[in-house]
Amino acid sequence: MDDIEVPQYFICPISLQIMKDPVTTITGITYDRESIEQWLLTSKKTTCPVTKQPLQKDPDLTPNHTLRRLIQGWCTQNALHGIDRIPTPKPPLDKFQVFEFIKHLWQPELQLKTIKQLVSLAAENEKNRKYMIEAGVPKEMLVFIVTCFKQGQIDGLEEALGILNFIQIPSAETKPILLENHDLIIKSLTWVLGCEMKNQVTVKSHTMLVLKTIIEACTSSNVLELVSPEFFKRVVKVLRSGITQQGINAALDVLLEACAWTRNLIRMIEANTVFELIELELSFPEKKTTELILGILCNLCSCPDGRAQFLSHRGSIAVVSMKILGVSPKAGDRAVLILSMICKFFGIYMVLQEMLTVGAVEKLSSLTKIDCASFLKEEASEILRLHFPEWKDSPCIDGFQGIRVKPR
Repeated sequence: MDDIEVPQYFICPISLQIMKDPVTTITGITYDRESIEQWLLTSKKTTCPVTKQPLQKDPDLTPNHTLRRLIQGWCTQNALHGIDRIPTPKPPLDKFQVFEFIKHLWQPELQLKTIKQLVSLAAENEKNRKYMIEAGVPKEMLVFIVTCFKQGQIDGLEEALGILNFIQIPSAETKPILLENHDLIIKSLTWVLGCEMKNQVTVKSHTMLVLKTIIEACTSSNVLELVSPEFFKRVVKVLRSGITQQGINAALDVLLEACAWTRNLIRMIEANTVFELIELELSFPEKKTTELILGILCNLCSCPDGRAQFLSHRGSIAVVSMKILGVSPKAGDRAVLILSMICKFFGIYMVLQEMLTVGAVEKLSSLTKIDCASFLKEEASEILRLHFPEWKDSPCIDGFQGIRVKPR
């Protein structure tokens, strides 16, 4: 192929590759459809790349059938030289076609076929996803999931969740249905988390991402205030069984948001959330995951049962101590707060000795001597002052006596 000279007018000015679907703009320049659509989608200024003349965000792109046939003919003639034939492109999707798909979605005999077609279209390009949003596909997918829940049907669920993750849930188009039916939607997604399906990891990950998006879209509504105990049990089970990294972070975001209500803290503790979060942290996750885990633990350790569950895990103090000065300022702040609550309410000999053994006392002492947030320095100093008699013989806190702690 390197020895073959490709006619210059077969080459897209943007991609510099042979055009598969040549289209001409109002400026008279021909581009490959995918390239010019991507250019207009991502460019801050909607101008023709060659002439620099203005173009609309949704320009009229005229298919150049003559040029496409010439390119196909040339490719066929040079097939022996390794040139692949350019297939005839499918007609581009428009909003009216999407409306037809939505009609078919609610015809039982066409339902599964239609939802698979919508997945394929959503995966193709950004323009398809834009038309699907404008036609109300996200809302239809939420209604479809709720219908599956009511009927106990799992066929099409994976595809519906996949579509919602391809095109997401824009708050403007779906907010009314979310605000009116968020309780039923969350019940439906909770049910999905408990369903046994072929592609478990993908389905559960997509479900958590949809849940996170719904909660973000309803910031002014208390969507998590009245969730059932089963909701937390299933989220925790998903974390235990394993999902994608994106799914893990979405699940943790949801749990952290749920911490705003005391009744949720109790239900999360009953679902063994503290223990499972420590197990997850022991797998050395990425920084964002660690920050989310410590944020949730910080909330759960504000409850007596949460602190008791924390200490029931043999690795809890060690894994939290490791995060002081080891991950990020946010993670360090949360780790110190957790240890502060443990020391204040469970400052027994066994716990204090373990803090000494795993290096927590040394880390706290270091915080009092380095340049860090004043709040963090004061919190570390308070812990050391409170239990100084038990730790005074440890060389790691030499010189601590001279530090003054501000009164609370």
